[in-house]
Amino acid sequence: MPTIQITGGRIIDPSRDLDAVGDVWIRDGKVVADGGGAAADRVVDARGLIVAPGLIDVHVHLREPGQEEDETIATGAAAALAGGVTTVACMPNTLPPIDTQATAEFVVLQGRRARQANVFPVGCVSKGRKGEELAALGQLVAGGAVAFTDDGAPVSDAGLMRRALEYSKMFNLVIMQHCQVMELTAGGVMNEGFESMRLGLGGMPAAAEDIMVARDIRLAEITGGRLHVQHISTARAVELVREGKRRGIRVTAEACPHHFSLTDESLRTFDSNYKMNPPLRTAEDVAAVIDGLKDGTIEILCTDHAPHAREKKMRELDQAPFGIVGLETLLPITVTHLIEPGHLSWPEAIRKMTINAANLLNLSNKGSLRPGADADVTVIDPALAWTVEASQLRSKSKNTPYDGWQVRGRAHTVIVDGEVRYTLAGAAATA
Repeated sequence: MPTIQITGGRIIDPSRDLDAVGDVWIRDGKVVADGGGAAADRVVDARGLIVAPGLIDVHVHLREPGQEEDETIATGAAAALAGGVTTVACMPNTLPPIDTQATAEFVVLQGRRARQANVFPVGCVSKGRKGEELAALGQLVAGGAVAFTDDGAPVSDAGLMRRALEYSKMFNLVIMQHCQVMELTAGGVMNEGFESMRLGLGGMPAAAEDIMVARDIRLAEITGGRLHVQHISTARAVELVREGKRRGIRVTAEACPHHFSLTDESLRTFDSNYKMNPPLRTAEDVAAVIDGLKDGTIEILCTDHAPHAREKKMRELDQAPFGIVGLETLLPITVTHLIEPGHLSWPEAIRKMTINAANLLNLSNKGSLRPGADADVTVIDPALAWTVEASQLRSKSKNTPYDGWQVRGRAHTVIVDGEVRYTLAGAAATA
C-alpha cells in the first residue's frame, strides 16, 4: 500500500484534543507518527484545508437486500465518500431484515466488495422487527453487528425493551431506539400543531416521542443498559436526555441536519421531500435541538439517510414514504447551520461526527488520527461555496429537501484504509 503524506493542513483530532497545523502520515493502512525518513508515494496538499478523522455516520439506510431500486450498499457507500463519510452503520429495516448472522454477514461482504466507505451492520432487536421476540443478539454480533435497533419500528413492548437492554450488556453494545408511540401517530403525515391544522394534514404529536424517550430512559436506569435515542426532534425529549445524563444513566442521543435546519412550515409546499419520521417540528424544537448540541446533551451528528426512488416520493403526500437522503449534505448543512452561526466550533462539530460516533459503536480504531489508528481520513475544504443539485448526488435516490440550497464546506479528499477513494477534483472530472 502507498505511503501518503497529507501536508500543511489544519489537523483537527478531537480524540486527542488536537487542533494544529501539521502533517499526517499514512503507511500500510494505518496512521503513523512520521514518514520514517522515507519519501511519500503520494502527497496531498492540504494547505488551507481541514484534516480530520474520517467521518462516521451511525444512522444510514442502504436498502440492500430487498429494496435495491432505492439504494444499494455500493451506491450508498459511494454517496458516503462524496460526503466525507468513511464509515456507515447500516440500519436493519431491509427485506429480509438484518435479524440473523447470515444477513449481517451479507452486509459486511457487500460492503467489502464495494470498496467504498466502511459498512457495519446494525442488527435487529426483535425477530423480523415485529417487536414480539428478541432476536439472536449473540449471533448478530458474530455476524459483525455493532449495535441493535428495530429502527422505523420502535420497540413498543416495554418488557421486550427491558430484556434487550439487559442482554445487550453482555456485549457492551448499545440499543438504538426510534422513540415513538405508534398509537399516537397513526395516520400522521407531519408534526401535530398549528401548521398541520392549517394544512388539514394528519398530525404526529411531539408527545409521541417524549413519552417513549421517558420510558426508555427509565428502563436504561433499572437495567444499566446502553440506550441511544435516534434522530431526536422535540424540545422535551432533549430535556429528558439531559436529565437522564445528570442522573448518570447510560443514555446518548443523535441529531440530524433536517431537525436543526428545517421546520414544519416547509410542508406548506406539500413537497414529500419534507416528509420524514420523526417529522419536522417547530422553531422552538429546532432551537432546543441546537441547544442540546451546544451543551453536549446530543453527542452525535448523523443523517438518517433514507433513500426512496423518485416514483415513490412522487405519490400523494399521505401515501409517499417518510425520509430523505443525507450523506452528501451532512457536512455542508452542519457548516452552514451550526458552525458559521457560531453554535459549534469546528472541533466540536467534528467530535460529534468522529470519536463520539466511534465510541458509540465500539469502533476502537476509528474516529481518531492517533498513530496506529485505521487510516480513515477526511480532508475538508471549509470555505468552498457550492449549490446542492439533487441530480448530481451519487446516491441512487435523489429525495433531498436541500436541492438548490447555497451551502459552504465540502469533502476535498477522502481516504479509507490508507487508500484515496474519493477526491473532489476526480468527481468533477467524471461528472
